[in-house]
Amino acid sequence: MVVKHGKYFDTNRFKHQKIVLGVVAGLATVIFGWILSFFGTISKGWGLILMGLFVSFAIFMVLKLFAIKSEPEHLKAEYSHWVFEIANATLPHLRMGLNEKSANEVAKILIKSTDAMAVALTSLTTVLAFSGVGEDHHKTGSPILTEATKEALSHNEFRILESKEEIGCPIASCPLRAAIVVPLELRGKVAGTLKFYYPNKEKLTESRIMLAEGLAKLLSTQLELSEIDRQEGLACEAELKALQAQINPHFLFNILNTIASLCRTEPKKARRLTIQFADFFRRSLERESDLVTVEEEIDYISLYLLLEKARFGKNLQVLKEIDEKTFGVKIPALIVQPLVENAVKHGGTPEGHVKIRIATKIYDSEMVIQVCDNGKGIKSEDMKRVLSPGFGKGMGIGLSNVNERLKSLYGKEHALDILSVRDEGTKITMRIPIGEEDEA
Repeated sequence: MVVKHGKYFDTNRFKHQKIVLGVVAGLATVIFGWILSFFGTISKGWGLILMGLFVSFAIFMVLKLFAIKSEPEHLKAEYSHWVFEIANATLPHLRMGLNEKSANEVAKILIKSTDAMAVALTSLTTVLAFSGVGEDHHKTGSPILTEATKEALSHNEFRILESKEEIGCPIASCPLRAAIVVPLELRGKVAGTLKFYYPNKEKLTESRIMLAEGLAKLLSTQLELSEIDRQEGLACEAELKALQAQINPHFLFNILNTIASLCRTEPKKARRLTIQFADFFRRSLERESDLVTVEEEIDYISLYLLLEKARFGKNLQVLKEIDEKTFGVKIPALIVQPLVENAVKHGGTPEGHVKIRIATKIYDSEMVIQVCDNGKGIKSEDMKRVLSPGFGKGMGIGLSNVNERLKSLYGKEHALDILSVRDEGTKITMRIPIGEEDEA
């Protein structure tokens, strides 16, 4: 038995066979009638009996012919298409894991795609979803009551329930009288069950049992994908936290060292900078997300440059070309500041004059951020290693940190782009994808 959208495939399954059968039956009748009239020795009663046997034999042979030569390929194609439809429909939900929300959506899909009276999904202890006949009293969130379900979970084996008593529903009027319970697996262990309910045990055919097992394997595979996604997400988050942890203390120590150096020579300026830094740090601690707006990031950079100007004086010149449309775009916190810090430290002329340009602009579906300096540039032999972890160790936060954060968040195609000309300067470009909410 194969079903699609709640209807049997075999509704018109023998459409062509019926035409052939009609022709065969007609020919059989004519031929047998000719035999009777030719010999004229068989009684009418026996003639009808023999004719019936002859026609039945012809029908049987035609069905056998079609079953062998046509039906399997046709049903394989239909079944494959049906399975792909279910897979495509359920995958987006189960990629979020097995929970009440995802299970409810999957149960709705399966009740429409099979001939079961009801479909349920459970965790190890709880009914996560129930769709179909009996929704009024088979409540989600309730503990598992059916002993056979508990056994399926305990032994990782499917169970066939042939009576209302085995189902264990306390409502006398519940029409569910039979069920198939199949375990769902995750990483080789039972994670829950998939259950199909029917009105009587006659519906518990071998094909329905095989169908239930096949769908359970399909859903289990999708749960495996969700676990892989989750583990990758955790690894990515841990990596980002580690990279972020490198930046925050470094930024803090640099600012405090600058303030400390001014305490002897310019105590009033040091006091003013300390107050400004305290305000900045307070706002950083109040931040609830690792993402900030471009405007907030520029505030960080402005504070940093304010402190550096206290050291460099007029030798440090900064040009900001910030497109107002980019102010509200969210970016990772302190993703641009290390580039500016790198330009201050390694840019500039031999005489110590540092010119830095910071620019932002939106192009189609991405925002481009550029940090340029007028320094001596990067040596050609270093260009291949400049984005490698560990390059420039001991010289502060390297470009590799920023580059790795960008790739982790947005993909390898969003790695830093570096253009450096010896004795002319370096231009570093980052491209961050934006959505409609950012553009608004």
